[in-house]
Amino acid sequence: MPISNQSKCFSAEDSDLLSEIMSARRDVRGNRFLPDELAQEDIDQIFAAALMAPSVGFSQPWEFITIKNPVTKELIADSFFIENEKAKALFKAGKFEVGKLEQYQQLKLEGILESPLNIAVFYNPKNGPVLGQTSMPDMGRYSVVCAIQNMWLKARSLNIGMGWVSILDPSKVKSIVNAPDNRELIAYLCLGKVDKFYEKPELETLQWQDKKTAEQVIHCDSY
Repeated sequence: MPISNQSKCFSAEDSDLLSEIMSARRDVRGNRFLPDELAQEDIDQIFAAALMAPSVGFSQPWEFITIKNPVTKELIADSFFIENEKAKALFKAGKFEVGKLEQYQQLKLEGILESPLNIAVFYNPKNGPVLGQTSMPDMGRYSVVCAIQNMWLKARSLNIGMGWVSILDPSKVKSIVNAPDNRELIAYLCLGKVDKFYEKPELETLQWQDKKTAEQVIHCDSY
């Protein structure tokens, strides 16, 4: 007799496979994307994974806009380039570690135009109190991030790359996609097939930051 989802038990192999997918997840940049269109079945699976995410008070506060129109993508990309120049200025002003400006200038930080599919992810706050959110108002936003992580892992399991572009002006993105005033941009995602996935995260390979150990971040009872 088939095991229902409610009582599903997973094997050690299942658990290992999940760990393997999580370990292989990468933030993909434009220099890795292929121009091939994604199959609608794969896109549907990625969104299905998003809708499986937990949410505070079962509020499901996420909304998604798929973007394929080249004109729209160009407008979003223009916002990136403007914000990226501002970021470069911070590195140039010495507000970060010595040598970071040169590294920063060599990084490819987005794939807005190169990826066949962009997705803008918004937080749609509820009117009135939400169960579990009355003391920690950001829980709704965190719920949206849980959905994004589900999308990232599902995409990787389908051998589809995904990149999260955070160097954008949220207000400009909202205007470009005609988002209502009360919506909040949480993520701008680029998805597509890739020529390869890096063995390690690109910034780890470039030694942008040292990878933290479990001992550095896990504390017992208190700091």
